[in-house]
Amino acid sequence: MHILFVCTGNICRSPTGERLARAFAEEAGITDLTASSAGTRALVGHAVEPTAALVLEGLGGDPSNFRARRLTTAIASEADLILAMTERHRDKILALAPSQFKRTFTLREAARLAEESAATTVAELAGARPRYQVQESEDVADPIGADEETFHAVGLEIATLLGPLLRRIAIPAQ
Repeated sequence: MHILFVCTGNICRSPTGERLARAFAEEAGITDLTASSAGTRALVGHAVEPTAALVLEGLGGDPSNFRARRLTTAIASEADLILAMTERHRDKILALAPSQFKRTFTLREAARLAEESAATTVAELAGARPRYQVQESEDVADPIGADEETFHAVGLEIATLLGPLLRRIAIPAQ
């Protein structure tokens, strides 16, 4: 399974998701999970934002050798699951790759759907979407320009949402 994480600049939230997913997969012995990230307005070639990198390391991820890239149709089309940080990002992904609708969610939405429906596959997540709708925002806030405490809160939110989601959909049933 290939998971693509998407945010705006591809220097804070989406690389945090990418690198935490990689760390989770390694820790769980999952060999068929890959993760990448991109930004809708990426700061192409930039490393992970320094405060985000510190938070990521503290959460068990590795920010080294990262370079931001811009989201393209090809990048979106290659993913088995796309986790956007905001509803706006999700909309931009779907404008580029409408065929990925059943594979594209906000991170909060996917985590919520997995929990509420007991989904164990991406297809089950997509099937649960019409049955488990909410009326509130499912965005993960952008920490750019904020203090270290905000960066930590955002990183922790990503980790808290991602861990249970990956345990449900990335670990093969025994």
